[in-house]
Amino acid sequence: MNVREIVNLKEGALFTVSPNAPIAEAISLMDENDIGAVVVIDGGEVVGMLTFREVIEILARRLKERYTGPTPPILEIFVHEAMFANPPMATLDMDVDTLRRLMLDNKARYVPVMDGKTLVCVISLRDIAKAVLEERTLENRVLKAYIKDWPEKDA
Repeated sequence: MNVREIVNLKEGALFTVSPNAPIAEAISLMDENDIGAVVVIDGGEVVGMLTFREVIEILARRLKERYTGPTPPILEIFVHEAMFANPPMATLDMDVDTLRRLMLDNKARYVPVMDGKTLVCVISLRDIAKAVLEERTLENRVLKAYIKDWPEKDA
């Protein structure tokens, strides 16, 4: 299985933000669309990913700073301060096992998929799990049907 097959199973829109957008805008976008990540685009190029993990990390860091100095309100935090810069990226022809290794090695739950310089979509670990499950279920059904129709041996 390759990334292209997973992309073909995906539904939904692609959401992006600017690195200079307030993080509150990105959080609202993620909440309103029930998504866990947005792609950060600057000048037409993918420059980062912002996921719920990065949002929690910057909020936790700011809470710790509160005890050592002034803490700016969330409206003063910008996407570029929290984003995962230069995230690992997948290609449409990448093998799923290679993609999983890439995601595990980089602790990335979401990966942009590129077709050359064009952003196609974002793949999550959930998307991979769903695609693998569907593939295994289909294989299982085919094998069971094959075994069921196996010709009996002459006695």
